[in-house]
Amino acid sequence: MKKSLNGLVLMFAALGFAAGAAPVAEAAPAKTAKSAKKGSKAKRNAVVGAAAVGGAALVAAKSSFGHQAGLNDTRDELALRSSAALVIDQDTREVLLQKNDTAVLPIASLTKLMTGTIISEAKLPMDEVITITQDDVDTEKGSSSRLAVGTRLTRAEAMHLALMSSENRAAHALGRTYPGGLQAFVALMNAKARQLGMTNTTYVEPTGLSSRNQSSAHDLALLVSAASHDPMLREYSTSPGAQFAVGKRTLQYNNTNRLVKNPDWDIGVQKTGYISEAGQCLVMQAKVAGRKVIMVFLDSAGKLSRIADAERVRRWVETHKPTASSAVSAVAARTNG
Repeated sequence: MKKSLNGLVLMFAALGFAAGAAPVAEAAPAKTAKSAKKGSKAKRNAVVGAAAVGGAALVAAKSSFGHQAGLNDTRDELALRSSAALVIDQDTREVLLQKNDTAVLPIASLTKLMTGTIISEAKLPMDEVITITQDDVDTEKGSSSRLAVGTRLTRAEAMHLALMSSENRAAHALGRTYPGGLQAFVALMNAKARQLGMTNTTYVEPTGLSSRNQSSAHDLALLVSAASHDPMLREYSTSPGAQFAVGKRTLQYNNTNRLVKNPDWDIGVQKTGYISEAGQCLVMQAKVAGRKVIMVFLDSAGKLSRIADAERVRRWVETHKPTASSAVSAVAARTNG
């Protein structure tokens, strides 16, 4: 895989794409969906990851990296709409379902789960007041925020908003105000990823607005498992909604994952994400049929499809009680067929 990726990096460089340059528009993968589908799994993963290596591109991508690489054409027994997915039993580590689980893709606001992890483990004073500044305004995607420049809130409130409502300015402020600054914070994010065994994960900022924040379903399952043991991450990420005093106003914020309000679900920790390059994303740890199950869905097509995929998996686990052997044979059947 490293040789394939290195070759693609050289190819992109030869075409004028400077590695690490600030992207004007994201470069499309070098292969078409049809050719990527025919290629090996390693080559497919390399193509997806290489899409973010490029700097300036001539044409902005209109679809996600996963769709451009043809990952959405992969069939699975549940007809999931996500291009990549992984479902495991947290306690036994049994793989119950896998689909392109090693493909490296942009992860959007799933990034904030790592952001929260670094803040929680640092044991910083959560009642310390931080101020939203112009540096926290999104210049990557131009997204809006109800946290105006000058807004003062506690670190705990910023953490709550980042994990529950995916508030980008709150997440950026958490990284910017970390001891040592934003650069030190991002370095810690990557160091934590290595510590957890997330070998195909890269972070460049704490919000997920950059498509250069990339990971795989396999790596994200490791992060979700670790996060599920953190009481603060569990509480804030699954909070259905809360009111916050912002200046002279009191604002209602709600969870970006509607499943946290669904009585059929017992969710321990979760995070959603979306940018056009990543598609709709969702990670969760939930109790299903008496099992602690970790679910990762990346690059799902359609606003509600990630929720529908999670529902399919929950019903499947409840009904069929899948085992590792049955999941592996199902994946083999798809690969050979």
